[in-house]
Amino acid sequence: MVQLVFPEDSNPRGTLYGGRMMSWIATAGTLTASRCARGPVVLGAMDDLDFLTPVDLGEIVTISAQVEHIGRASLEVGVEVHSEQPRTGIRRKTTSSHLAFIALDEHERPRPVGQAIAPASPAEEAVLAAAAARRAARIARVRAGAAGAVPALADDPAGRGVRLARLVMPEDAISGTLMFAGRLLAVLDEVAAITVIRYCRLPTVTASIDSVYFYHPLRVGQIADVRGILTHVGRSSMEVGIRVDGEEPRTGRRRHVCTAFLTLVHLDERGRPAPVPAFSPETPEERRLWQDAEARRSQRKVRVATLREWVSP
Repeated sequence: MVQLVFPEDSNPRGTLYGGRMMSWIATAGTLTASRCARGPVVLGAMDDLDFLTPVDLGEIVTISAQVEHIGRASLEVGVEVHSEQPRTGIRRKTTSSHLAFIALDEHERPRPVGQAIAPASPAEEAVLAAAAARRAARIARVRAGAAGAVPALADDPAGRGVRLARLVMPEDAISGTLMFAGRLLAVLDEVAAITVIRYCRLPTVTASIDSVYFYHPLRVGQIADVRGILTHVGRSSMEVGIRVDGEEPRTGRRRHVCTAFLTLVHLDERGRPAPVPAFSPETPEERRLWQDAEARRSQRKVRVATLREWVSP
């Protein structure tokens, strides 16, 4: 899938809006999985997504996706994103991720994919094995989340959070009544951006989003309740935790849709990371969130360093 970055895709700094990139990745993955499954699919999870370089207005973005593993009703899709400057032809890797999709029948319930991958080379066997390992690890984490291991996000009495409620409309749907995950990912990024801008009062860009697991779907007519809270502040980076709940308007019943953690960075006029106001956690809840965020931050640094080694010439 190829996209040209238009002004409507950019943030106030003139670079590609992170939420738009997430939506494009979800779209490319959905197209690939749908073709393989010969029918509708829904995104069940997206692995860590780290933005290695900014994408400027007018650049060409190429999103490549391939199915790497097929389960009974699931498909593992690997995605790589490259950006290209039209004037110079210089092409660089921007990000990559892995997505898990579920094949759906006409009643929007899981159905067998009915396909299998036959590796034709040792390299393809390695890709298949890696995808199978990711799938097994993801299933274990999702089961732990369903058992109550999802990080809790308390209310924000200090006023450093953002809350947004919106109706899921027909234009948000991908198949039947199910909300397209790409739309929801864009909303998460917007809420995260508002949260950090209100804190630091400085321009920011999205640097990463940690793995997202979708525990329950959002449907047309339901209320999406999105709540973001500042969980950590570094020298130039800020982490925001976001919880999404779906609410049935007629009954008031609420179900947990997903919890996500996004990191945003303040850049100066030259595009370099610049300091943001310091923040010290004071309450027990703020300290708990801070400690959890410190652990994620350490993992994120290792992850990004590994990615940069892979893309270095």
